[in-house]
Amino acid sequence: MFKGSITALITPFRDGAVDETAFRDLVHWQISEGTSGLVPCGTTGESPTLSHAEHKRVVEMCIEAAAGRVPVIAGTGSNSTAEAIDLTRHAKEAGAAAALVVMPYYNKPTAEGQYRHFKAIHDAVEIPIIIYNIPGRSVVDMSVETMTRLAKLPRIVGVKDATNDLTRPLATKLAIESDFCQLSGEDGTALAFLAQGGDGCISVTANVAPRLCADMHAAWQRGDTRKAQEINARLFPLHRVLFVETSPAPVKYAASLLGKCAEDLRLPLCEPSDATKQLVRRGMEGAGLLN
Repeated sequence: MFKGSITALITPFRDGAVDETAFRDLVHWQISEGTSGLVPCGTTGESPTLSHAEHKRVVEMCIEAAAGRVPVIAGTGSNSTAEAIDLTRHAKEAGAAAALVVMPYYNKPTAEGQYRHFKAIHDAVEIPIIIYNIPGRSVVDMSVETMTRLAKLPRIVGVKDATNDLTRPLATKLAIESDFCQLSGEDGTALAFLAQGGDGCISVTANVAPRLCADMHAAWQRGDTRKAQEINARLFPLHRVLFVETSPAPVKYAASLLGKCAEDLRLPLCEPSDATKQLVRRGMEGAGLLN
């Protein structure tokens, strides 16, 4: 259903507010550079610090600016099931192609609680749902067994896997007999994830290197493994420096170097250190993005 390079969009801020002009321009640039899909209001979009009104507005802007050219997978997750249902219902009404629903964070639900959470959202809103499994941020990790159980529901269509466990996509593929979309959530291992049966990547790096990320996936899809490896090697140092500090601080600074937005973040996130900024600049230069 979804494949290729899908960008986990940053949310530009200026003077404390969402910079709507910069956000719309970013969407247009992403599509012109070959990005296969867009994810507003995910972790990279600083969704925890957006008000509900801002969250919904960003989703609406993304869908309006994309204008059907690429699918928009709206981030709608929450550790409150009722809140996730509300955000998912809004995404459906706004015209999103799917919803990306993060594992409930902080609450630490059991496997049964995880199942009931996603089933409740599934039953409440008729929209394809992608499970966002990111134990590094949510603490809990959805097992292959629980995911297999959820995949039997008709609108649970895939996973964004940010476990960095490269056995997971193959184990999931073998366990789930239906067509289940698997998207990497880790730029540094995205190509290896594809080799293990993945379909694409919801990418942080694509915010600043959309053409290279799209070209790598296109090369893989047409069977040009060598080209995909060459691009991956070019991008790998950048992938690493964009996570030296908590994302999205480094990638927002990188985007500011391209003139795409201010580097503003919302507390409790703050601007990266000068040392990190130097690393990011070198990573951007090494990838040929500032030359």
